[in-house]
Amino acid sequence: MNFAFMFIVSAVVFVIGYRVYGSFMAKVYDLNDDNKTPAECMFDGIDYCPAHPAVLLGHHFASIAGAGPVTGPIVAASMFGWLPTLLWCIVGSTFLGGPHDMGSLVSSMRHDGKSVGEVVERWIGHRGKILFLCFTILALILIVAVFLVLSANTFAADPIVAFVGCLYICMAVISGMLIYKFHAPLWMVTVVMLAIVAVACVKGSDSQTIVEMFKLPNTTWNYILAVYILAASVLPVWLLLQPRDYLASYFLYFAVIIGAIGMLLGSKFDSGAIPMMKSGVDYFGIKGQPMWPMMFVIVACGAISGFHALVGSGTTSKQLRKETDAIVVGYGSMLMEGLVACIAIGTLMVAGSIVKGGPVVTFAEGFGKFASLVGIDPVLGTRLGAIAINSFLLTSLDTATRLARYQIQELSGMKINKYVATIIAVVAALTLVMVKTHDAAGNPIPAWKAIWPIFGAANQMVAALALLSVGVWVVRGLKKNANFLMAPFWFMLVTTMMALVILIKGWLGLAQPNYLLAGVASILFLLALLLVVEAFKALRSE
Repeated sequence: MNFAFMFIVSAVVFVIGYRVYGSFMAKVYDLNDDNKTPAECMFDGIDYCPAHPAVLLGHHFASIAGAGPVTGPIVAASMFGWLPTLLWCIVGSTFLGGPHDMGSLVSSMRHDGKSVGEVVERWIGHRGKILFLCFTILALILIVAVFLVLSANTFAADPIVAFVGCLYICMAVISGMLIYKFHAPLWMVTVVMLAIVAVACVKGSDSQTIVEMFKLPNTTWNYILAVYILAASVLPVWLLLQPRDYLASYFLYFAVIIGAIGMLLGSKFDSGAIPMMKSGVDYFGIKGQPMWPMMFVIVACGAISGFHALVGSGTTSKQLRKETDAIVVGYGSMLMEGLVACIAIGTLMVAGSIVKGGPVVTFAEGFGKFASLVGIDPVLGTRLGAIAINSFLLTSLDTATRLARYQIQELSGMKINKYVATIIAVVAALTLVMVKTHDAAGNPIPAWKAIWPIFGAANQMVAALALLSVGVWVVRGLKKNANFLMAPFWFMLVTTMMALVILIKGWLGLAQPNYLLAGVASILFLLALLLVVEAFKALRSE
């Protein structure tokens, strides 16, 4: 398949979608820069802090990406073929994920920068809020655990990746001080800091001292990163989180540019081993892994993800400087993530299959070949791809920790302070990482890995519930038609519920039934159903 055709079609649809659908949603929400945002009205220098749109775009894009737009599309394309996966990434990002992300961001901004849970309480009811927060806190703690493990693995696998990742953190603190305390020009800070990081990427491997210093085992990195996210969750957003994500975003933009060049000029690298449509796949059903609903759950962040609603209504909405910035930050970021998903599918087609080390390594190796088109040594290119993935992971990790802190505080009615809430989230995540359980064959595995199969469906269920919550607000609060949100809601609700049914059926059908996973999945199913009932009670009260 011609990579250029895949990429151009994706990019054209996303550009048209941004211009047309983005403008449509801006009119629905009556975005007006004369209105003051929570970042201005509630400024506290810790969580509420107006950010330049370029800085906030970097934070939001880097935070929502994680490994999702790489891992999900690569796994799905290997299972079902590149064409259906690509089509879902394009359609999903434009008409489901984009409206979901922008709607969550705007609704939070209009409710004092509070989470979607607070929007649920205002327009659905207190019971709905409790159900939603219980659902999302469980999902966030699992996200923190998984991203902690994945970040530690990338650090342990390559000391230079670890060195550059740690350097980014140090540069972020310095940048935050220079910009907000000494009022240094943003462009100057950006150029200087990125130059330092670029030199570190190229020259770091030449220093044996650096290699030895950062050559640490996974467990050690787990604890180091746990300390980092504890700090990142409670420090003022301008000091660490915002500038780190902003600087990291340039690495992500670089990855998108190299990926775009690879897609436009790298068709010669196509292995031809990934079919357009995988043969022998069931398109619908409740047996095995049918394309519907499983592909729509597996792709996750490449098309729509509930985690994005938590980011938009958690950290991003507290930093919007102008209301119209929500278009580029909320909708634009999701479309860029869809483009990353397209590139990820291309890297799988280069590799021919998921290589040892999984989708992350598959992406890095494909990225290395794409980078060779602009004269970058493939070995260095592969390392740069690994650093880009690590930037995605680390940014999502620290943001997810802060979000878990917010939600735990909201669930307690703000009776738990930010320090205690953060400790609860990090300790719970570390417990999932360190405690061992057993798989169906009796082999010892970490607790997070045992419950990870549930996350995909749980994450997409959060997306469905966020769409429902924003839709209820549009109908009851704005008195406008919300079909552009409710149609995606119904699709995601039915899809994720069917996926949970398939997972429950599979676990109960094992020779040694896994009652724990089947029970947890059943609880999530019930929580979602109860929240839907509460929402439609609220709508009928109109």
